[in-house]
Amino acid sequence: MKKPVIVYPDKRLKSVSKEVTVFDAALHQLLDDMYDTMMESNGIGLAAIQIAVSKRVLILCIPDEEGEQTHDNLLEVINPKLSNQQGTTVYQEGCLSVPNFYEDVERYEKLTLNYQDRHGNEKSLEADGLLSVAVQHEIDHLDGKLFIEKLSYIRRKKFDKEYKKLLKAKKKEAL
Repeated sequence: MKKPVIVYPDKRLKSVSKEVTVFDAALHQLLDDMYDTMMESNGIGLAAIQIAVSKRVLILCIPDEEGEQTHDNLLEVINPKLSNQQGTTVYQEGCLSVPNFYEDVERYEKLTLNYQDRHGNEKSLEADGLLSVAVQHEIDHLDGKLFIEKLSYIRRKKFDKEYKKLLKAKKKEAL
């Protein structure tokens, strides 16, 4: 079931998520709800904290060559840990919790992701390109960080100004 996505500047986005120790039906329901939320919001990744659940859980569904996001491509990641980070790459990132704002962010180009699946099984995968970027973006959420914090001082000031303007315009529309 789709859940509301919390958006910046909501303070809950700053909280550090807790490790998952119980792999039960409630966790499976959370993962299913996150998938519904991500797909209905046109995202490629979602961290549990974005739906106000402070657990080290994230999902990713990177589009295939045709731009399709199929359930076969779904990656459910619990208690992620990164290693073997290599190189750098720049991608234009956006975020469901920072709607309508996109900016170039520098990240590691390649990495190893160690995690647990929905049943608690240990898994590992090598990620590069968009998958590597998306993994890092979502893990930042679990650590209470947003991609806008990676911007230079000048770009961050520009973001703050534009975002305040956007919020004012939305308030006027609502009246």
